Amino acid sequence: MKIIVCLKQVPESQSVRLDPVTHNLQREGVKSIINPFDLYALEEGLRVREQHGGEVVVLSMGPPQAESALREALTYGADRAILLSDRAFAGADTWATAFTLAAAVRRLEGADLIFCGKQAIDGDTAQVGPELAAFLDIPHVAWARKLIFPESGRLQVERLLDHGYDLVEVQLPALVTVVKEINTPRLPSFKAKLRAKTAAIPIWGLAELGLAAEQVGFQGSFTRVVKVFPPPARGQRELLEGSPEEMAAALWLRLRQWRGQ
Repeated sequence: MKIIVCLKQVPESQSVRLDPVTHNLQREGVKSIINPFDLYALEEGLRVREQHGGEVVVLSMGPPQAESALREALTYGADRAILLSDRAFAGADTWATAFTLAAAVRRLEGADLIFCGKQAIDGDTAQVGPELAAFLDIPHVAWARKLIFPESGRLQVERLLDHGYDLVEVQLPALVTVVKEINTPRLPSFKAKLRAKTAAIPIWGLAELGLAAEQVGFQGSFTRVVKVFPPPARGQRELLEGSPEEMAAALWLRLRQWRGQ
């Protein structure tokens, strides 16, 4: 079975900064990590390979430093990795990102299963996975918490809901976005760490993907961040002090005053 796992390198949540002019995330000089939800996607891809055979290919779009995230993915046991990196890819929204990833998947001649984390912790849109499936014209299932293979060529997925789950079945090839409840990521192995240090990671840009600059990155994006601002204050607030009984009485008085009684 051929499995592709899409990874994103994101700024560590405590180090997120915005460019005051472009309103894009500033990544230079900021500690980066693999998007946590993508680690669950990688682990699930590895488990499917162990059960059904095949290979796991990790794919990431980003600046040259994103290579470190792919090497880390190799330490967990992925078979190979490919970096999509080109200055033309910069500033991409979710549409342009998914479009670029789709071109890479086609160059890899598709896959039986594509895994993504349910969302990235920097953008929190949860759009790239479903958009990628749409570009590839394959079914997708979001918020997967368990995979079941009832027969060759089909996949059943338990989708996490607010109050339980539902069960859906799709025909392969398909794309699945996973939640953290699906598994517990393994630790990197020493043997894989040694291999990852010297593994060749191809870099694909516009030429390799056969794309034009106006199709990708900022030029190929349909959305723009035009303004970033903190939410307005919600009004006055008052801190009540004292014993629970005293605070309850004071709160009741404030509520009566607010209602004009």
